[in-house]
Amino acid sequence: MEELDLRDLLRILRKRLAMIILVTLIATVTSGVVSLFLLTPIYESSTEIIVNKSETSEQNVINLQDVQTNLQLVDTYSVIVKSPRIIDQVIETLELPYTTQELIEQIQVTAVENSQVISIKVQDPSQEQAVAIANTTAEVFQTEVVEIMNVDNVQILNAAEVKPDAGPVKPRVLLNVAIAFVVGAMTAVGIAFLLEYLDNTFKTEREIEQILELPVLGTIARMDNDTSLRKADRNRAKVKGEAYEQKSATS
Repeated sequence: MEELDLRDLLRILRKRLAMIILVTLIATVTSGVVSLFLLTPIYESSTEIIVNKSETSEQNVINLQDVQTNLQLVDTYSVIVKSPRIIDQVIETLELPYTTQELIEQIQVTAVENSQVISIKVQDPSQEQAVAIANTTAEVFQTEVVEIMNVDNVQILNAAEVKPDAGPVKPRVLLNVAIAFVVGAMTAVGIAFLLEYLDNTFKTEREIEQILELPVLGTIARMDNDTSLRKADRNRAKVKGEAYEQKSATS
């Protein structure tokens, strides 16, 4: 198998440089256009809630065992937040044009590490609607969890708010363009080497010696058509001139 050294690799890249630049540029520009003009901007809003056991008049001090129990139940509360019982009420209250499953996919519920705090994040094309969904979900959960888990000490720590200076979280234009640039360049380089691999013609004396293992006895210089025609015309004119001189001398 033919081995390529660094000079061969550089020669292939230089030979296909225009194609590599063109493919990379097309991929980068296409990604930017799609991200800016074709993809719908998505905004994110979040709210946080905390769930504790019910407080009694005899004991208002939260002990370590209660905290540990609540930490173990946080995952259960996270599932309840995204249950149809909660989501259907949110859709009905806000008169949303989403199905239950569509709205569930827009909501992300996470438990803040080593705490009793639950974060509810909502993504939506409208920032105002994302804020409304996040706050309504927290409020409905605060009401329904009393019956579901017999817990009546749910507090909303931070309500979602509309932020005029907040930008969309998706699409990430710069990230998409950077990824497209890298992928486009790698694809173009791969195409360049593939074309070189499929090209089985000899272009230099060195390739003949390497592949056929035969010495090169001679080469024919390459000439363009215009140069060949001009030389042929000069040769014909020279022959005609010599013939005319010989004819004049004999006469």
